[in-house]
Amino acid sequence: MAIKLKANQRKDLKSSTSRELRQEGNVPAVVYGKDKEPVTVSVNSIELLKTVRDEGRNAIISLNVEGDKTVDVMLHEYQIDPLKDELIHADFYIVDMEQEMDVEVPVHLDGESVGSKEGGVLQQPLYHLQVRAKPGNIPEEIKVDVSELEVGDSIMVSDLKQGKDYEILDDENQTIVSVTPPEEMPEEPETEDEGAEPELVGAEDNNEGGNEETEQGEDKE
Repeated sequence: MAIKLKANQRKDLKSSTSRELRQEGNVPAVVYGKDKEPVTVSVNSIELLKTVRDEGRNAIISLNVEGDKTVDVMLHEYQIDPLKDELIHADFYIVDMEQEMDVEVPVHLDGESVGSKEGGVLQQPLYHLQVRAKPGNIPEEIKVDVSELEVGDSIMVSDLKQGKDYEILDDENQTIVSVTPPEEMPEEPETEDEGAEPELVGAEDNNEGGNEETEQGEDKE
């Protein structure tokens, strides 16, 4: 089911007008699609961010454009002001619900692996998967259960392809997650006891020499 979002048509494209829209809590946006003329609109920033946070980046949005018909769109791209951390622009792409499309879907790991509990290191080389599906079948995320992975085990793209209503486009031999053996710590070299006194080189010779001098002194007396 598509999430509903209202949009107002935007005729004045001046920078000053865009700034005013942002100050009012709205964000300038463009709606476009294949064989469709782009339409400039504005939407409420908070409502858009809430939709993306709750439904995911690939959510289908039923965009009700003021003075025009409602269209099914996806958020194709958005821009954030890095200094103010505010949404400053958005692009919506009109989708055909019967037409397959290629999108990027995040990977979510479920559970704690057996190998991790035994000291192994869980590694995830792949955080997103390229998916081809009709808009209504695009998953918000792809969950991967890692709870049974032992040290040396891995899950590959080919392990996820059965019984799904979407196609994963990534190479089947790519590793999504694995558990590697723990790194061995190098052994520290053995050191002498700190309390032991160092042996003085030549100490024995000096003592012998000192005894000889004492004996000679006694003879002279």
